[in-house]
Amino acid sequence: MASVVLSEAEKVYVMHGVQEDLRVDGRGCEDYRCTEVETDVVSNTSGSARVKLGHTDILVGVKAEMGAPKLDRPNEGYLEFFVDCSANATPEFEGRGGEELGTEIANTLYRIFNNESSIDLKLLCIAPREHCWVLYVDVLLLECGGNLFDAISVAVKAALFNTRIPKVRVLEDEGGREIELSDDPFDCIRLNVDNVPCIVTLSKIGYRHVVDATLQEEACSLASLLISVTSRGVLTCMKKVGRGSLDPESIFEMMETGKRVGKLLHTSLQSALDKEESLGPTRKKVGFLG
Repeated sequence: MASVVLSEAEKVYVMHGVQEDLRVDGRGCEDYRCTEVETDVVSNTSGSARVKLGHTDILVGVKAEMGAPKLDRPNEGYLEFFVDCSANATPEFEGRGGEELGTEIANTLYRIFNNESSIDLKLLCIAPREHCWVLYVDVLLLECGGNLFDAISVAVKAALFNTRIPKVRVLEDEGGREIELSDDPFDCIRLNVDNVPCIVTLSKIGYRHVVDATLQEEACSLASLLISVTSRGVLTCMKKVGRGSLDPESIFEMMETGKRVGKLLHTSLQSALDKEESLGPTRKKVGFLG
């Protein structure tokens, strides 16, 4: 993961600010940086989104393709995640430098979507045991400015909200089954993302914890807690990262903060997505190169 080197004096300055609920950029401990969300930015995908959280820039594309259902879930489709850490984000990702981080992020996404309540996977089934829709979710890190997991989870939810899957009909004939795709681009299936969780990362700095840590604040934190929260404030999974330790009291405090902040994050995101969609074709597209 991208990192910066701070002197001891700089770390003390950051930590003292956090204790006073005044961070270096003027935010409080529970405040997110300014976030930009734009959907439908990649033309050759079923759904896409770009999220810019401070200096962290994420692009997500969703591609729907037909495949065979998994043996243990014959009546459902499924999601596949791939994370590409671009060398443009930070020199540390050159060569195979970002491979380990990409795998860690992908595994985290698999984990938070590995429950029936996130997305109705039965909606992706075309013919049980034979055909289903497979959603390939590709995540590209364009710029790394701290708090990657939160930004990626927001971008994935926005891209799934934007995803449109063509409706199909299964026709029975003497030779077997035939699948007919609708020619109408507006005749499509939309995913219900109300229960799709977002990740809230809480970084322990000194005796307090902050959300949406910058690279400088991440350098001052020895341990962080990743909490997956739904729009109703339900905690679905939790993961501790970093080499430091967290005492039980801190963990419970961080969980409560994560639930509270997560609900606000979902509300703001859904409001932005609904507002953008209400503009229809009249909205001005910026694109991920803008």
